Amino acid sequence: MFDAVFETGHSVNTAAQMLRRNRAGTVLVILPDIANPFFSKILSGIDKVATQANLTILIGNTSDENERFSNILKNLRNGRADGALLLNVRARPTDLLPDGVPILSISERIDNSAIPYVGTDNVKAAYDATTYLLSLGHRSIVHVTGPQGNSLTKDRHDDYAAAMRDPGLDDKSAAVAGGSAFRDGKRAADILLAEHQSSTAAFCANDESAMGVIRGLHEAGVDIPGEYSEMGFDEVPFAAIFQPELTTVHQARNLIGKPAMETLLA
Repeated sequence: MFDAVFETGHSVNTAAQMLRRNRAGTVLVILPDIANPFFSKILSGIDKVATQANLTILIGNTSDENERFSNILKNLRNGRADGALLLNVRARPTDLLPDGVPILSISERIDNSAIPYVGTDNVKAAYDATTYLLSLGHRSIVHVTGPQGNSLTKDRHDDYAAAMRDPGLDDKSAAVAGGSAFRDGKRAADILLAEHQSSTAAFCANDESAMGVIRGLHEAGVDIPGEYSEMGFDEVPFAAIFQPELTTVHQARNLIGKPAMETLLA
């Protein structure tokens, strides 16, 4: 077919092809915060595979709001998209998701759901991160959690607790409610200063909140890393240029988006 196209000078009408196949030629990517730098490399991998498959990416930014999530899903119900990738979207009742539409979750598994999942082994990573802080001599380590209500927060907290339990430091473990944003970290820093003065290190569930914790402690006169150690999670681009440079758990985000999109296509 393409030889004939080349010889006659005509082009392939992709829209007409999609119409005949009853396809929209679009994949919906739903994420909670488009400004979060964590998603950039994942989106790049998704886009690369989608472009090769002649598909268009439609971004749905929920701003972490249930109503916006429900409205975005209307694109699947009305046929505007052929499938969806969910990035760090909080677990939703399955009746919100349309039947028969290919859906895959990235980074966060959705509990009690058959939706496939592609992501990092958060369990081992959180255990290793806490063990690293222990290897530096820290014994009172606080975990600053991620957003409440998702599986990533639970996995990273559970294995922080396991890493503290193994050497018999259950009484030294503690959790402070955090989130995914810089401001959440600054708020967590206030709690660390008020309620956990004996702690010498913090393992944060993500880099943005970790940087907020560092800033909050620094403004209170705490020397980092001289007096206090900090560990993040994700290795977002700003982690390397933040002062002081943030020690963090690397996520191969460029290796997550590509196979996720390939799996959705399959």
